[in-house]
Amino acid sequence: MDLIVAKFGGTSVGNGSRIKKAAQSVVNEYMKGNQIVVVVSAVNKSTDDLIGLSNEAIGEGLTNRQKAEIMAMGELTSSRVFSATIESLGVKSEFIDPYHKLWPVITDSNSLEAKINFKATDIKMEGLKTLLNQGIIPVICGFLGKGPLDEITTLGRGGSDVTAFLIGHCLEAREVIIVTDVDGVMSTDPNKIESARLLEEISVEEMRDLATHGAQVLHPNALLYKDPLISAKIINFEHGDLSSKGTRIVGPFDGDLLKGVTLYKNPISLIAVVGEEMLNKPGLFAGLSGCLAENNINIFGISAAQNSMSTFVNKSDSNKAYHLLHQFVIETDVLSSLSLGRDTAMITFVGPDIIDQSGIISKITEPLRKNDINIVEIISSQTAIVLFVDWANGEKARKLIKEVIE
Repeated sequence: MDLIVAKFGGTSVGNGSRIKKAAQSVVNEYMKGNQIVVVVSAVNKSTDDLIGLSNEAIGEGLTNRQKAEIMAMGELTSSRVFSATIESLGVKSEFIDPYHKLWPVITDSNSLEAKINFKATDIKMEGLKTLLNQGIIPVICGFLGKGPLDEITTLGRGGSDVTAFLIGHCLEAREVIIVTDVDGVMSTDPNKIESARLLEEISVEEMRDLATHGAQVLHPNALLYKDPLISAKIINFEHGDLSSKGTRIVGPFDGDLLKGVTLYKNPISLIAVVGEEMLNKPGLFAGLSGCLAENNINIFGISAAQNSMSTFVNKSDSNKAYHLLHQFVIETDVLSSLSLGRDTAMITFVGPDIIDQSGIISKITEPLRKNDINIVEIISSQTAIVLFVDWANGEKARKLIKEVIE
């Protein structure tokens, strides 16, 4: 007997007919002999309406604890309606909310951005297992948690996705299915490019980066709980069928990769190119990277200013790259000169929540300043920060950064 966790987003339970279609898809899967846990979001936009209502009525006097309790009403309602709909189709079901004795998601006391107590949560999953073994379909509120004083907490953005993958992980489910209003993950936004195509599969790392950079299909925090042994996919609610193909999310979550501070094993050389108003020259980046790519030279990073551009390559390739770029410089009117800099160490910090951490750059760089370690270059994105320091200081810098991050 296989265990499936199916999470239904706000749009997929947006009205009565959609709830009935969703419940029927769950019952159909149950009738195949599978055990199913349902995770349900609030009805589309209902949480926003509740927040707007409370802000209008109370304003700044609204406490975080009160806000969490009010925000929870959307999930409290949808879980009850969904469970009742399953029972109307002839299958036993029970809604599980934070007031229920079997509620499994235990957190700290942070009302609006609660952190999950994984050990306590894992223990509480035994109650769900008992229900499942009795042939009952649990319908669990997504997004919500229960704090140390039995108070309602919320898991923040993407909380329902987090709930689904967390429960899937703890119950060792065969599959986690995210039911939403799109067919899966597209090659790009189909509203902007008509030729966008549906991806049959995407890796955890790709999905995390895509979600972090704005894709609304799945929140990156949810992938922190993606078990490598559990299958996962995203499907459209309109099919009314949990066996629909959609897009499959493959591969494990690499905790070391996502939270690691790593030092690249070889020295990295910096090649600086200068010229007047380089950023106003179309195709300059393509030309520079193209001449190196044609000669199988990998670029570890590029940074640009108005009149200069720094390219980082492996030291073993630096002399060849230096001569190739010199030829490129003398053939390009806007460029005037280049130089081969000293050896540097490349230190990379990757984390799915970098974008949400205010002051993260200063947190990383401050210990280097205190230890007189000069930063040659720093490149950042929404999921990674890459620093280049003198090669001799590489390992010391890595340890200092690791200490403040952990």
